[in-house]
Amino acid sequence: MANSTLRWGLFYLVTLPLLGVSLLVAVGIGSTELPWETILRVLLARLLPEGWISTEGISNADAVIVWMIRLPRALVAALVGAGLALAGAIMQGLFRNPLAEPGLAGAGAGAVFGAVLAFVAGWSATTVITLPVCAIAGSLLSLLLVYAMATRAGITPVSTLLLAGIAVSSLLSAVSSLLISLNIMNWQVAQEIVFWMMGGLEARTWTHVWLCAPLVALGAVFALLHARELDLLQQGEDVAAAFGVDVESDKRMFIFLAALLTGASVAVAGSVAFVGLVAPHAVRMLLGPSSRTLLPASALGGATFLVLCDLLARVVHPPTELRLGVVTALVGGPMFIWLLLRRYREVSA
Repeated sequence: MANSTLRWGLFYLVTLPLLGVSLLVAVGIGSTELPWETILRVLLARLLPEGWISTEGISNADAVIVWMIRLPRALVAALVGAGLALAGAIMQGLFRNPLAEPGLAGAGAGAVFGAVLAFVAGWSATTVITLPVCAIAGSLLSLLLVYAMATRAGITPVSTLLLAGIAVSSLLSAVSSLLISLNIMNWQVAQEIVFWMMGGLEARTWTHVWLCAPLVALGAVFALLHARELDLLQQGEDVAAAFGVDVESDKRMFIFLAALLTGASVAVAGSVAFVGLVAPHAVRMLLGPSSRTLLPASALGGATFLVLCDLLARVVHPPTELRLGVVTALVGGPMFIWLLLRRYREVSA
C-alpha cells in the first residue's frame, strides 16, 4: 500500500509540473518570438481581475498571438490527449484487455466518416463548428449501429460488441475512402480531408476549446463516478452482477462515454494515433489497474503526451509543421513496443 501511494505521489509530482511547463512552452514557441515576461503578463492579465496586472508596453498583436492563437491550441492539445487517454482506459477496462484502444467500438471511424462527409458536402466551409459537430454525430451514429448489431434480447456480449465494432469501423473507413476517391479531382477538398485525417491543431480557436472541454469534462466525471463498476466489470460480468452491478446498463454507459470522448477529441484534432493506447497502458503498468487511480492519471498522462507531441510537430522542421498524427505514431509506436517488450520480460522472468 505504501509503495503504491509513493508511486502515485511521484507520478503526479513529475507529471503535473511537466504539463504546466509544456503548456507554457507551447504558448511561447512560434514563428514570432515573444519575451517570456510578455507571455506571462498577457496570461495573468486575462486570468486575474482587471487592473491587477499592467499590460503597458504590450502590443495588441502580441496579446492576440498569446491569447487567441497559441493558448487555445495548447489547451485543445491537452483536452484531446486527456479525452483519448480516458477513452482508452475505459475500453481497456471494459474489454479486460490492456491493448484495447478507443476506436474498437467504431467511434473513431464514425467521426472520420462524419468529417469526410462534411468536407465533401461543403458543410465544413460554412462555420468553424460544423466540422466538429459532424464528426461527433458520426461517432455517436456509429456507436448506435454497433450496438444495434451486437445486442440481442437486451444482452450485449463484449465479444460480439468487439466484432461489430471492427466490422462497422471497416465499413465506414471504406465509405470514407470511397468519398475521398470520388472527390480526388477537387484538389483543395482532397487535401483538406487528407490533412485532417493525419491529425493537426493548426488554426484552433477558443470555439474548439469550448466545444471539446465540456464533453471531455462530462466523460471524465461520469467515468470517475462509476470507477467501482468498471473495476468490477474487469473481474468478469458474473462477478459484477453478484456485487449488484447492472451489467448491461453499465456496459452501455461506458461504451457511450468512450465514444463521446473519442468523438469530441477526433472532432477537433483529426485522427491522432496511439494516445488512447499508450497513455493508459503505461499508467496501468506504473500505478496498477484500479480505475479510481488509473482514470485521472491516464487523463493527465495523455494531456502531457499530446502537448509535447504537438510541440515537437511545430519545432522539428520549421517553418513547416509535421502532422500531429504522424508525430504521435512515430513517438507512441516505439514507446508502445518498448512497453510490450518490458512486460513480456517481466512475465517470463
